[in-house]
Amino acid sequence: MNTEHTNLEDALSAKQAAWETNASEAQKEMTTENLDAIVATHFKENAVNVGDKIIDFTLKNALGECTNLQSVLDNGPVILTWYRGGWCPYCNITLQYLQNSLPEFKKYGANLLALTPELPDKSLSTSEKYDLQFEVLSDVGNKVAKQYGLVYKLTYALSEIYQNKLGLKNYNGDDSSELPITATYVIDAKGIVQYAFLDADYRKRAEISEIIDVLKTL
Repeated sequence: MNTEHTNLEDALSAKQAAWETNASEAQKEMTTENLDAIVATHFKENAVNVGDKIIDFTLKNALGECTNLQSVLDNGPVILTWYRGGWCPYCNITLQYLQNSLPEFKKYGANLLALTPELPDKSLSTSEKYDLQFEVLSDVGNKVAKQYGLVYKLTYALSEIYQNKLGLKNYNGDDSSELPITATYVIDAKGIVQYAFLDADYRKRAEISEIIDVLKTL
């Protein structure tokens, strides 16, 4: 994907517009109901936010190698982001934009960590498909996402589709129908959150330029 001449928001909006053109009214209604249910949980009140000290964790990548957040922070700022899975087209667009922005992130001494509830073999497929040069960590069971206050449960109607048609259990290894908010944090070397993107709508993601603007201040 050529990300040079468009920003991430425009790319995601184009994907959403294409979906809305083809989706049935029932599909649109189910999606809206699910987003409304997430907003109703007031998750932002309990999620890690700007000014908070990060919660440390250690997770494995697709190759079984462990990454510890604090150890990465010892080398500079960290961009910490969540994505739902390689089955999500909005996630795949975002991952490609993040990959293409790595040189700019590195210019400011920052490392990027992406967390997903997918099983390691599934996240490996995504990493290989898009030649991702940053750590993709498997947060199986959304354990870390729960600590950060970022987990929601799909509504029954949407869960039926995700489980029966998409096969979500095969990706995540459980039938909880729980997914993470697609949040992004910029964390300074002291472990303090300096930027938080928290939106119930998985079709909206942290804009690359906003991340870079924060990195410039660290």
